[in-house]
Amino acid sequence: MLLSRILTAVIGIPLILAAIHFGGIFYMAFVGGVILLCLYEYSLVLTLGKKPIHTVSLLLFGLLMAAVAILGRTSLQSELPDNLYPFAISTVICGVLLLEVLTPRRSWERVCHTFTGIFMIPWALAHLINLRDIPTYGEYLTLFMIVTVWVSDTGAYFSGRFFGRHKLNPEVSPKKTWEGAVGGTLLAVATAALMQHLFLSECFTVQKALWLGLLVAVVGQVSDLAESVLKRSAGVKDSSHLLPGHGGFLDRFDSYLLLAPLFYYVVLYTL
Repeated sequence: MLLSRILTAVIGIPLILAAIHFGGIFYMAFVGGVILLCLYEYSLVLTLGKKPIHTVSLLLFGLLMAAVAILGRTSLQSELPDNLYPFAISTVICGVLLLEVLTPRRSWERVCHTFTGIFMIPWALAHLINLRDIPTYGEYLTLFMIVTVWVSDTGAYFSGRFFGRHKLNPEVSPKKTWEGAVGGTLLAVATAALMQHLFLSECFTVQKALWLGLLVAVVGQVSDLAESVLKRSAGVKDSSHLLPGHGGFLDRFDSYLLLAPLFYYVVLYTL
């Protein structure tokens, strides 16, 4: 298990770092692919849990929400038509309901599951692109958030493995412990300070880096638990087996479901 995690990381980390560095179309294609795979795995988890989901609506309108999250960022708003967000949301609501009406054996539960996936996954993960596109510091801010999440996850894994005694939330994630959460948070905060020194000393102070590191660690772990609630309700351990040792793409990017939008707006309005 540990060996497969390491091998997957050895292949995946350079790819992610290269995508962040080159940015532009290459990075957008990478994040778009991640969004599609996460939507697919969300549908897979619900299907395995025998819960209804409309996959066509999920993928179609999910990509629409991702596009709107990208196009609606502050730097482009003056170039776009007014009422972009209301139009997109209205299109999603009407489109999902219309397709459900046309589907045999109609189900309101299926509508709710589809809406949740559309508004949760692509909307949140699209902010990874928005963060990268912040002028001057976008690449380094993206690295700051993603590397800090990696360190937090790794620190929590090993701290919990060697020192874990007290369960964090056994009903949701039986293996996570308070010791692991604290260990991951401390390492994340230390990493944030180091990255501020290396890349972002002109962007914000060490004190702010520490607060941002704490934000990343805490919100990332809460977001991870939120995805665990989904899997637990469906009786599924991993979202898929596409990433050996790590589960699926949704398992690897679950920390950003709550974190990416929050981190983006905190950075955008406080720099």
